[in-house]
Amino acid sequence: MTFLWYLPNQVDPGHRGDDAVAGHNSLERLTELARLAEDHGWGGALIGTGWGRPDTFTVATALAARTTTFQPLVAIRPGYWQPAHFASAAGTLDQLTGGRLLVNIVSGQDNLAAYGDSEGDQAQRYARTREFLQLVRRLWTEEDVSYAGEYFSVTGSTVATRPVVRQGRPHPRLYFGGASDAAQRVAATDADVQLFWGEPLDGIAERISRLRSLESELGREHPPLEFGLRITTLVRDTTEQAWTDAEAKVATMAEAAGFRDRRWFKAVGQQRLLELAERGDVLDDNLYTAPGKYGGGGAGTTWLVGSPDDVAKSLRKYQDLGVTHFILSDTPYREETVRVGDQLLPLLQETAP
Repeated sequence: MTFLWYLPNQVDPGHRGDDAVAGHNSLERLTELARLAEDHGWGGALIGTGWGRPDTFTVATALAARTTTFQPLVAIRPGYWQPAHFASAAGTLDQLTGGRLLVNIVSGQDNLAAYGDSEGDQAQRYARTREFLQLVRRLWTEEDVSYAGEYFSVTGSTVATRPVVRQGRPHPRLYFGGASDAAQRVAATDADVQLFWGEPLDGIAERISRLRSLESELGREHPPLEFGLRITTLVRDTTEQAWTDAEAKVATMAEAAGFRDRRWFKAVGQQRLLELAERGDVLDDNLYTAPGKYGGGGAGTTWLVGSPDDVAKSLRKYQDLGVTHFILSDTPYREETVRVGDQLLPLLQETAP
């Protein structure tokens, strides 16, 4: 079982309701958040990516140097990185940190032209991602690699500084997201962990079943695919207080943003989340879909709401489906890193295998 948090490496303050404080994105502030995660039970944190945001790999390197056990889950994009360049940089950071690096491969929307990339159709985008994953794995584990693909090529390439190798870990774990058929086919053959956003249990069960079928259908050379959940968790001392705060937070979002046209979100996974609101504001026991109506996107589209026991019970149900990686968050980040770490994680770790 892996429990990770989220760090808001954003240029603008106030991300998803975070405190808009001076120096919100300074090294001191981000280091404080990383150390709080380290001190309150989190294995590390996801650091998101996107053009116009601070460079994720640079932020991760700085924070790794100022922490001891913190594992940065670094989101990176094929096209922004070339495979050999990334394999070398990641191998170096992994060595310097004693094997703490985690990697999240992102293939979704971005301002690609701004950094010299171009966007093909969905099939091309994920075909390129597959090549990237396959080539990076080879560069991390083989010498004198030559490869001529449709999108990438290297000749006689050996990465001098290799990732740390441990039992069951030949290289940093490769996380991957995406709900389209093209994305799922890449995950089934070439990722280590498929990340899901906060769908109801029946939706996650359906997707896990589909991915297991694809593993058999397409053939997989690696250990079985693992599964992760990326979701907002609004935790309070009591169920009543949690729902009072959740509803107040959504009311504030509604005043600020109004109803968001769901067509604005193109990704298949995001559309799946937005469509959940048609089934009700609360699904399963405590999956709150209303945030998606008023500007919540990605992991902020749906929230698990309740007391520590309520939210732990719900997360255990995802665990029963086969989810073993959890990336949680809520705002304000500083306070919630501590609250959720201290109140929720002990309940989950009691039952972790």
